[in-house]
Amino acid sequence: MNVSHHRSDRGFTLVEILVVVAILGIVAAVTVFAVRGVNERGEQSACSTDFRTLTTAADSYMAQESLDEIPALGTSGDRYELFLVDAGMLKQVSTYFDLAADGTATTNGEPCP
Repeated sequence: MNVSHHRSDRGFTLVEILVVVAILGIVAAVTVFAVRGVNERGEQSACSTDFRTLTTAADSYMAQESLDEIPALGTSGDRYELFLVDAGMLKQVSTYFDLAADGTATTNGEPCP
């Protein structure tokens, strides 16, 4: 009687493992190239949004109060922004821009990406 036993608990071959590693490498490379630059685009968007928010708040306040200039709160460089924060027109002082009394925004030295 000739009985042959086949083992069903075979492992993976070296070729199968190399194929899986190659596929994972390709997926990783595609992912890296897909998300590259996301942070920079986010910072650029934050900068332009900061500018629009600041100028819109200044224009809105001056229109509501029929003023040509924003009153100052204190003597710091952010005195007009601080007034708008105090008036509830802004949530916080701008990171990238300084506001002038007439509502125009200029860069404050922080580079906008």
